[in-house]
Amino acid sequence: MNFNLSFKLNHHIYLKDPESSELGKQIVKQGIELIYNIGFEQFNFKKLAIEIQSTEATIYRYFENKHKLLLYIFNWYWNYISFLLEYKLQNVTDPKTKLNVILDLLTQDLPNNDGQFEYNKFMLNQIVINESSKVYLIKDIDAFNKDDVFRPYKELCNKVAEILLECNPNYQYSKSMSSTLIETAHYQHFFATHLPSLTDVSEHKSKIYVRLFLMDMIQSVIFH
Repeated sequence: MNFNLSFKLNHHIYLKDPESSELGKQIVKQGIELIYNIGFEQFNFKKLAIEIQSTEATIYRYFENKHKLLLYIFNWYWNYISFLLEYKLQNVTDPKTKLNVILDLLTQDLPNNDGQFEYNKFMLNQIVINESSKVYLIKDIDAFNKDDVFRPYKELCNKVAEILLECNPNYQYSKSMSSTLIETAHYQHFFATHLPSLTDVSEHKSKIYVRLFLMDMIQSVIFH
């Protein structure tokens, strides 16, 4: 399954649309790889400029700061996950099968391509697992939310919530469970890798463990 995708993302995130030029796409591509390799705390535009063989000033023409770049990366990722979900759910009618598709997306490696400007999906996924709290747990969260920059994430959560309601129309907390499933997948992957004593991962590989844990949670709450 090969896709070379681009998404029109919220204009409040960037100063100049990275999709409008090869340099902009390269900024995002190399930004993903650098954040994956050194972490968001150590990442800055000076280091990124060296990677793309350009200047900090050039990067600042696209993004106001590194947090806006991280927001862009997350928005692209959530659009991509929503795209994959819709693609994989074509002609699927059974709600439980749909839930299995969702769990696979949340716990398994994503398909990757090797195009010149194709973003590394493995690195994207790891960044979301490792850095997600740095996108949401910020003082300016309400201002960002007012600009609707979290719409792709909200739309994905709504899609998952609708499928949960297909499984149990009487369940009262579908949106809460939807966001809990997604965030729990991130945190349990992170804990299983870095703080395993906070999990029950010992008998399984982390991806298998997280999937089993999420399924157990769904069955206990939705299908009890």
